Parts: sequence; C-alpha cells; structure tokens
Amino acid sequence: MDDTLGLLRIHISRGINLAVRDVRSSDPYVVVRMGKQKLKTRVVRKNLNPEWNENLTLCVADPDLPVKLDFRFFVMTVSIHCRPCMTDRFSLDAKMGDAEFDIRPLLEAVRMAADLQGLEDGTVVKRILPNRQNCLAEESCIIVSNGKVVQHMFLRLRNVECGEIQLQLQWVPVNHSREL
Repeated sequence: MDDTLGLLRIHISRGINLAVRDVRSSDPYVVVRMGKQKLKTRVVRKNLNPEWNENLTLCVADPDLPVKLDFRFFVMTVSIHCRPCMTDRFSLDAKMGDAEFDIRPLLEAVRMAADLQGLEDGTVVKRILPNRQNCLAEESCIIVSNGKVVQHMFLRLRNVECGEIQLQLQWVPVNHSREL
C-alpha cells in the first residue's frame, strides 16, 4: 500500500446493446483488471441492456497501466459427482467482448482542478475525444461534481459485433499517497 497513488472508484452503470450469446439473450457480467488486481460485477440474468450500478475500487500504484474490462456471460453451472454423496460444482462462462481505458487524463484533470480551487459544479475540466487509440464511443468529459473530479464515459466493446458500457470514474486520494 506504500506505493499507492490513490484509489480509482469505477461506477459501472450499465451495458447497452450487448451481443446475444444464448439463444435470445445473455447473462453478462464485467471483469475489471488493472495490473494484478481483478474485480467483477454480479451476473445480470437474461439481459442485453443490463444495469449493474456497482462501484468497484482499484488501488493505483502505476498510472501508466490501462484498466481492462472483459465482458463475460454466464453459461451454466455444472455438477460433477466424484464420489457417492459428493458433488463438485463449477460455473462455465465465455467472453463477449472487451474494452480498456487510460486513467492518465483523469489524473491530469485532478491536478488541474487542485490548482484551480473553488470550481463550480458542472465545470468541465477536460474533454477526451474518441479516436483509434481508445475505446470511447463518444466524447468523455471530466467535470467537477459535488467538489470531486469525475469522468463520465461510454466505451465501445472490441472483439464482438456490438455493445457499449457506461462508466463513471472518480479519483480518491489516499492520505499517505505519494505525489500524482
């Protein structure tokens, strides 16, 4: 924890128009990775437009590492009878697209906002445009909201025929953290 710069709170709002992977629907969830950290949302059953509304928090030591999102869908739970009266259960799932984003623009905006004390709610600190190097589906704005710097984004999924995810990022400083 001594190497921690701060915490990245990721609010995973919803998926939009996700790919069908099970007859007419899917049972999607999201796996979030940064370096060796791995977090995941709950599974939303039979929904191509799932609403997770979950907060996941990553410890950030290296701001140059991207945050990677893997969309997976729950296939089934399998029971294996190994011995009489003993059952092992495990779940099968499969990938249904991925995306990633860079947190450096958010950290730059946090530094700028600290230098510009007293910004009003709704003030846009930075704008990031979609391009071939990012997964943004539309312009992402970093704003001041309730005295905090937050970034709203819609990411387009890669390696799948369709789908987007809506996220909100918030930087949470840690008292003993080193300088950004």
